[in-house]
Amino acid sequence: MIRHAIALMLLLGTTTTLAATSGTGVAFVHGTGSQTNAYDDYWQPAIINTVRQGLVNQANYTVINCDFTQYMWDSRAAGCLATQLTNFINSRNITDLVVITHSNGGNVMRWILSNPTWDSRYPNIIAKVRWVNALAPSSAGTPLADAVTAGNVFESALGWLLGYKNDAVRMQQVSWMAQYNQNNLYGTSGRPALAKGFWSVVGTDVASGIFSSNAYCGGYAQSVGLEITQNWLSGCSDGFLNCTSQQAAGSLWFRDTTRTGGKVLNHNQSRRDCFGLQNILRDDL
Repeated sequence: MIRHAIALMLLLGTTTTLAATSGTGVAFVHGTGSQTNAYDDYWQPAIINTVRQGLVNQANYTVINCDFTQYMWDSRAAGCLATQLTNFINSRNITDLVVITHSNGGNVMRWILSNPTWDSRYPNIIAKVRWVNALAPSSAGTPLADAVTAGNVFESALGWLLGYKNDAVRMQQVSWMAQYNQNNLYGTSGRPALAKGFWSVVGTDVASGIFSSNAYCGGYAQSVGLEITQNWLSGCSDGFLNCTSQQAAGSLWFRDTTRTGGKVLNHNQSRRDCFGLQNILRDDL
C-alpha cells in the first residue's frame, strides 16, 4: 500500500521495521464523551479482541478512558491521554505503537502530535507512534455541533451521539475547528505535516432500511438516528460527519465501500466489528 511505502522511505537506514514485533502495541482512543469503561461501552469487545490478534503479544493493547467532553488540550483530555499512553508504553515496553482513534479522539491525538512542547511526555509518545488509524475523524468539525450548540431541534436527537453543550461539542463547530486547524493543529491543507502518519477511514453513507441487513450492524436504532441527521449534512457523510471533514487532516487510507465489499460504515459502525473493518485493522498491525 502507498502508506507502507511512505513509511518505509521514512524509516530507511534504521533498524525499525513495519512488521509487528514483541514491542508492538495498539491503543484504542475513544471519541467525544467521558469514558470509564470504553472497552465495553464505546468499542465493545468484539472489535478489540479481533484487532489485537494482529499483535505478536496480544496483551500489548490498551483501551483509553478519558474525559473527552473537554477541549482537546485540557488536562482531562490530552493530558489524560498522555498519561495513559505513557503508562502503557512504559509498562509493556512498547517501541512501536499503532493508535486507533474514532471521531473526536482523532483531534485529541492530533493535538499531541502537533504540539510536542506542550507537555514533557509528548515527545516520547510521538517517537513511539508508528501511525494513527483515524476512524471517521472529525478533523474539520461538523454542522451538527453547531446545531447542538445553538440549542435547536438537534439537541434532543443528538444527545446519544455528542452529549450536550460541553466544551468538546463547542470545539467541533465548523468555524472553531477551522481556527484550530489554522493556528494550533498540523496535518490539514496549507499547514505543516504531522510528525507521524494520520490515516483516515471515511464513512460515506448510512443504511437504515428495515429490510437492509447492513442497517442492523452496531444497532438499528443508531442507524435510523444517523439517517435522520444525515439530512442536514452533505450527500457524502456517515450521518454525523461530512466526508470532507473526515478527510481534512493527514492522508486518506480508504473510503468504506472500497474495502468492505461495497457496504457503507455509518458513524456508529466505524467503531464496531462491521463489514470486516475489524479484520482490516487487525491485518494492518
